[in-house]
Amino acid sequence: MPPDLRWREWMLRVEAVIFAAAEPVGRETLARVVGKDCSIDLLIDDLCDELRSRPYEIVFVAGGWQHRTRPAYASAIRASQASTGGGAPALSDFEAMVLVAIAYFQPITRGDLSKIFGKEVSRDTIASLRGSNFLASGPRSPTPGAPYTYVTTKQFLTAFGMQTLRDLPDIEALEDAGLLSRNGVASELDTAEEPEQEEDG
Repeated sequence: MPPDLRWREWMLRVEAVIFAAAEPVGRETLARVVGKDCSIDLLIDDLCDELRSRPYEIVFVAGGWQHRTRPAYASAIRASQASTGGGAPALSDFEAMVLVAIAYFQPITRGDLSKIFGKEVSRDTIASLRGSNFLASGPRSPTPGAPYTYVTTKQFLTAFGMQTLRDLPDIEALEDAGLLSRNGVASELDTAEEPEQEEDG
């Protein structure tokens, strides 16, 4: 096969694999499709150029590449009410705040989360975030009783369009911009109350 046709075939193979995958596709997976001597980065660059006029693109998130609809078409998709896959599940305000705290302070225990918020963070809240595949168990805490800690997952990075946790906004920059205030957590909780839970020990 002539080099230009072979390159085109490789581009199509890579796009097909990324398109069909439910999760971001890593470099090793793509290398199995086109061979280790082929430049994955150049193939992706050519694919991105080809898709420039399309309503979707290939983006690098959570250590791999994924097809994503361009943000400019989000309102059209919402208006269509068509069933879509992927995306971040709806979280309550309180669940979102707990997830943000875990993202910044992981690995962290439920007890430490309760100290941050000044109120109990229930097992149900943690279970909901785990059910969304945003959380996983981290190492046991070295504190007495060795409680479980929680960490964010690859799905967390994927859903929020991050490559690594280094893509989280700098917490001091958020404070400087007035978007986050450690002193304001208590007032935020007034408008994001967690549902009352029965004591479960």
